[in-house]
Amino acid sequence: MTWQRKSDPSETVPMMLQGSDPWQIASELAPIAGDVILDKIAMSAFEGTFLNLALRDAQVEAFIIAGIALEVGIEPTVRHGADLNFIPVLASDACGSKTQEFKDRSFATLKETGEVILSSVEEIISNLGNK
Repeated sequence: MTWQRKSDPSETVPMMLQGSDPWQIASELAPIAGDVILDKIAMSAFEGTFLNLALRDAQVEAFIIAGIALEVGIEPTVRHGADLNFIPVLASDACGSKTQEFKDRSFATLKETGEVILSSVEEIISNLGNK
């Protein structure tokens, strides 16, 4: 309701219905056999999902994240992940934002915490190759 600037829930319209064309993932990023898929329903991907339990069960200590809406979904997920004692690695050049100002503010805030690793995709791939 807030994002659509509506005071009556009956006036809201879903942005992307599950299964609709806008809901589909880009073919280049399509899941493959063995990939786990979860529906993100809140700003943080940890809220209302099994993500925390799945990562803990797999003994994951860090996660790499990128996405379209840095200030709306990525930053809240990164902060929540850090609160849960994960090490978030943000692919800084693979994040979009509504405006450059919003993007700069999110990056500055996340850098200030000292709990997030901001890295380019190239640096991440290079470091993954060293393992």
